[in-house]
Amino acid sequence: MKIAVVILNWNGKQLLEQFLPSVVQFSKEATVYVADNASTDDSVAFVKAHFPEVSIVVNPTNTGYAGGYNEALQHIDADVYALVNSDIEVTENWLQPIIKAFQNEPTTAIIQPKILDFKNKDYFEYAGAAGGYIDQYGYPFCRGRLFDTLEKDNGQYDTNQEIFWASGACFFIRSQVYNELNGFDTSFFAHQEEIDLCWRVKNKGYTIKYLFESKVYHVGGATLQQGNPKKTELNFRNSLLMLTKNLPQKDLYRILFIRMVLDGIAGIQFLLQGKIKHFWAILKAHFAFYARYSENYAKRSNFQQKEYYIVKSIVYSYFVKKIRFFNDIITLK
Repeated sequence: MKIAVVILNWNGKQLLEQFLPSVVQFSKEATVYVADNASTDDSVAFVKAHFPEVSIVVNPTNTGYAGGYNEALQHIDADVYALVNSDIEVTENWLQPIIKAFQNEPTTAIIQPKILDFKNKDYFEYAGAAGGYIDQYGYPFCRGRLFDTLEKDNGQYDTNQEIFWASGACFFIRSQVYNELNGFDTSFFAHQEEIDLCWRVKNKGYTIKYLFESKVYHVGGATLQQGNPKKTELNFRNSLLMLTKNLPQKDLYRILFIRMVLDGIAGIQFLLQGKIKHFWAILKAHFAFYARYSENYAKRSNFQQKEYYIVKSIVYSYFVKKIRFFNDIITLK
């Protein structure tokens, strides 16, 4: 089984200098690539000079996470793509459990390792933690992370199990499945494109898994900080695009309407907090969604899974019920 570890880079020389050594050291079973997204720094020259064993793919323009990977992976031959953020530190033997699962489970299409916080290594990291889910209205959450509450890793999620979505921070996918679905949706540019792809993979009948034996550490926010209004805009817009493409037909308009109301409430909260830029970010997200509605509706497949969520409203559970831990939500479900 040919494994390609592919790190998408954009002006990230410092991150490559810090984190590429661990990837090279602990990925002997794979070929390591840096896919450069039209950087203007000397990232490519740095890799060529210091890591001659690493292959380089240079994209002509910066088309974000989605377009960057779609472009680069056309030039990479492998059975499994491991899409790894440039701010990920991998650990010894991180690949072996994942390779074994792909070899033994033909219907498993996507795998995510345990993702812990590089800056606070006893805790799960925001982008993925121990595997992702969404609620009925498309809000994402994880085993080990509800909104901004991160759990300490006490082994409570040391079980390998099926999940709904895997984090794009460290995302393993069979190349055959990736190509069958034409990869990421480039209209997303960045944020939640991996959830959209996972939903489409689920609709095709494949399985997505979390494997706790594989462990990595993620800095998070190294490209776009959590509090950046652009991040808010992309998350709100892309969530609506994702729902339009993947919701069961009978639920589509009801869920979209409720989600828009909830987004409006979030906008009012931003206003009350004095976060005017984030309020405008939600407005911009909605206008962009309206402009792209027909285009995205046309992308719907012939089959949408009816059971796509494990809890009706993570917003209600977290903000009204004050539940802070994933296992408490499952207990009360």
